Amino acid sequence: MPMSKAFEDRLSPILTETADHFGTPFHIYDETGIRETGAALKAAFSGVGEFREYFAVKALPNPAVLAIMRDMGFGFDCSSIAELELARQVGARGEAVMFTSNNTGPKEFLAAGADGGSILNLDDISLMDKVPKMPELICFRYNPGDRRTGNDIIGNPVESKYGVSHAQIVDAYRKAAARGAKRFGLHTMLASNERNYDYMVRTAEMLLDLAARIGRELDIRFEFLNIGGGLGIPYGPDDAPLDLAAMGREISALFAAFGAQNGYMPRLYLESGRFMTGPHGALVARAINRKEIYRTYVGLDACMSALMRPGMYGAYHHITVHGKDGGDPAEVVDVVGALCENNDKFAIQRSLPKIGDGDPVLIHDTGAHGHSMGFNYNGRLRPKELLLRTDGTVSLIRREERLTDHFATLRFRADDFRPAEAREGAR
Repeated sequence: MPMSKAFEDRLSPILTETADHFGTPFHIYDETGIRETGAALKAAFSGVGEFREYFAVKALPNPAVLAIMRDMGFGFDCSSIAELELARQVGARGEAVMFTSNNTGPKEFLAAGADGGSILNLDDISLMDKVPKMPELICFRYNPGDRRTGNDIIGNPVESKYGVSHAQIVDAYRKAAARGAKRFGLHTMLASNERNYDYMVRTAEMLLDLAARIGRELDIRFEFLNIGGGLGIPYGPDDAPLDLAAMGREISALFAAFGAQNGYMPRLYLESGRFMTGPHGALVARAINRKEIYRTYVGLDACMSALMRPGMYGAYHHITVHGKDGGDPAEVVDVVGALCENNDKFAIQRSLPKIGDGDPVLIHDTGAHGHSMGFNYNGRLRPKELLLRTDGTVSLIRREERLTDHFATLRFRADDFRPAEAREGAR
């Protein structure tokens, strides 16, 4: 179900005064819910010899939230210099950071190796020749080929730009060992928002089989297997949640069987983002306009620049109107923002209690890929972020963008280059 009842019960009594104090729009996150999900994840995999979650920083790249993850003992999955820097700001170093490359350039490799380093997870066999120095511990992202996920966010791995192919994977580890690597991990990431836990069980089984085959062929052991992220959440009111407990039991049994057959058990890593924080966030906005033409449109003081998933993917986000429920008169409306794009819609032909100007509107499950996917088209500025702490305090953890931020890159030292003059001077 959208937005946990517990989060709603914590937020509802304080929403009006919080909105009055901070002003709308804002994303607000629930520390208690995040910690409870982290505890559930660790409990689900307690049957594996050693388990660690590497939170996908791209989902919610805010230091206040990353500090919660760090406090729970989690590492961080990073894919850019900025994400590496954020992880290091909260104290993560070395093997608490996994850098998963993707079309990686020299500056990113240098950043991944700097300031305590990170686990280098290579996306392409050719990148080995571009790594400045082969680390002792190396990991490769495996793309198995034709294996559907059932959704369109990643889709068919054959058509995906990610990973080392099935035909290349053994050779990748052979070359890494020849270049000096002595410790090995294996990674894949094949799902996005997948609520069928059996898919993740089969992914773990696939990696375990592959690790055994590579191990026999090259006489190496894998210290860890990272089965990726992509654990789904129930955005819609009729969506069934992922059965985390069943997934944990079945994957733990697979790891135990591998240990019995191979004489060792690798660590299990996950890199969940959405599952950790998605249900524990909401975008709070106010209705500011009502338009009656061929349809009824309710305009909010937030737009697609604060939450692009509905416009980009056609994704469903549940919407409630604070202070109104199913007992209030309902109407069918489109809920929209002010962007000059017709896909700037949070909901299309949704039945909601009648919304008037000033009503607080909650868009659920924005704790992942909400603020982080924001953008500045039309010069629209991204909203502030708040954290509802476990002690009941509401803290500002990111201020709203301002025009001075938006125009900052227009202030620079003049640099006029005349190629013709440069060529002439070189002669």
